[in-house]
Amino acid sequence: MREVNREIIKELRVNERIKGTEFRLVGEKGEQLGVMLLYQAREVAIKHNLDLVEVAPAAKPPVCRLMDYGKYKYEQTRKEREARKTQKLSLLREVRLRPKIGEHDFISKERSVKRFLEDGDKVKVTIMFRGRENAHPELGLRLLDRVSESFKEVAMVEKQPTRERARLHIILSPQTTQKNKIKEEIKQKQDAKT
Repeated sequence: MREVNREIIKELRVNERIKGTEFRLVGEKGEQLGVMLLYQAREVAIKHNLDLVEVAPAAKPPVCRLMDYGKYKYEQTRKEREARKTQKLSLLREVRLRPKIGEHDFISKERSVKRFLEDGDKVKVTIMFRGRENAHPELGLRLLDRVSESFKEVAMVEKQPTRERARLHIILSPQTTQKNKIKEEIKQKQDAKT
């Protein structure tokens, strides 16, 4: 239902689709042309070779503007595309560890966390406890401290260690470092060339 309403708002009434009798008319450059009847506003639009667009139908009296509607729609779609292009979708990735993880396994998980952070994603590091391991949460806390310490250069701790049942987790988010800024500048220059 909301999607339909959003589309209605985007689609403005133009020229013959405008209903009503009296309107406040605004010129192409934003100047006030006064309050006039619909047929008079249409005559002004035809005289200037522009479209009559109802921009504020809820106002008293409704507001119409003189503009090139095709050009306006083109500019709007271009702005939306640019906004989508610059938007970065950040994901929350999860890496699971056990309190008694081996050194080589830890290094492997560390590499995964580093890769996710470099891609710009947030990482949730989870320590899973089983059985008697639940009695020693300090082992998990030490492991989480080790993880956060090893990534203090590239990431910041977004959420401190929290415990939910038999799990303990921490959330790391990437920091924008000098290296990342340089990469972004190079990417922008390459995009500008193409």
